[in-house]
Amino acid sequence: MSATADLSGMEWVKSSYSNNNGGNCLEWAPAHIPSGTVPIRDSKDPHGPALLFPARSWRAFIAAVNEGRMSH
Repeated sequence: MSATADLSGMEWVKSSYSNNNGGNCLEWAPAHIPSGTVPIRDSKDPHGPALLFPARSWRAFIAAVNEGRMSH
């Protein structure tokens, strides 16, 4: 068993908060969620590393952002 998820061939979706100005952009792979994790990567480095978050934790984070519970 590999300690690293095989993310080759995954379809990546750019964050809706990203723009085309080369700024800080995240991508995620929604098709990987059934495995129990959500891969996140830097869109400017598509061949670089991805962070894997437990799907439950990622949903809680997104809910907190959407509800305004995260501050700058």
